[in-house]
Amino acid sequence: MTIRLNHLRAALLAVAAAGLLAAVGLVVILYAQPAEANYPGKPGKIAYASDDGNDSEISTIKPDGGGKKLLTDNAAGNRWPAYSPNGKRIAFSETDGNDLEIYTINAGGGGKKQLTDNSTPDEYPYYSPNGKRIAYSGIDAGPQNDYEIYTIKVGGGGKVNVTDNDTADYDPAYSPSGKRIAYEGYETPGPTADAEIYTIKVGGGSRFNVTDNSSDDYNPDYAPNGKRIAYTNLVTGGDEEIYTIKVGGGSRFNVTDNSQDDYFPSYSPSGKKIAYENYAGTGTDEEIYTISPNGGGRLNVTDNGTGDYEPYWGSQ
Repeated sequence: MTIRLNHLRAALLAVAAAGLLAAVGLVVILYAQPAEANYPGKPGKIAYASDDGNDSEISTIKPDGGGKKLLTDNAAGNRWPAYSPNGKRIAFSETDGNDLEIYTINAGGGGKKQLTDNSTPDEYPYYSPNGKRIAYSGIDAGPQNDYEIYTIKVGGGGKVNVTDNDTADYDPAYSPSGKRIAYEGYETPGPTADAEIYTIKVGGGSRFNVTDNSSDDYNPDYAPNGKRIAYTNLVTGGDEEIYTIKVGGGSRFNVTDNSQDDYFPSYSPSGKKIAYENYAGTGTDEEIYTISPNGGGRLNVTDNGTGDYEPYWGSQ
């Protein structure tokens, strides 16, 4: 089952709002997005979602491709894993039969805990550097009924609305300082708008437009030193590639440059590598790769007949 990013987010939003996300295997086809790991330290395993033939499950794997461990194994779709700063827990989204909610689980499996419980989908969890809060994207269920960025306590509760506007905001990533959140935001409402990378204070306010062009930019992830942001760029009629850019904008660097789709970048905790998802084209499936931020040293981490996607590189 091919995971492809496309311009059907508006359609997905309508589906989600109608509570038809139980078949997450179908969502995987429609909504591939949607990076993640930003805490300075020694690189550990990479968490990712994969297709088991029925739905998506969360696994972890060593950067060299060994030591794979399946963490979830159920009839529900599990997506967007994100390690805690100490590497002991993993946050992820799972369908509860109606929509997607945020959960956490031990990095070795077990100890599953549900953090959100409502009638709208909650997606793309990302731990704060101090491990006390989790940022995520959820529908505001207000007049605009669009996606906004929120944060919540790791034990649940204490919900804070970080963005509050009439355009869709997805895929948050905390800065290493814990003071700002990068995210993917749409410039205007509607399916024809393009996505740009923004940053904002964790309590809201002081929004900054990092990218500003006529192509789609999404999947932001801070470098561990906080100086650059990795992200995916899609030019209309082209393919997806990984770039990095200064947090203040400028000095854009093309990390991957080929005829294949490369997306969902996640810095290693050392900052020396970036994990990402690759789709080589029709007849293939998604696999996890790593690459140096300068574009060299590409390594194939997963290599099998099922889709592997949405990597997040944890610490040990």
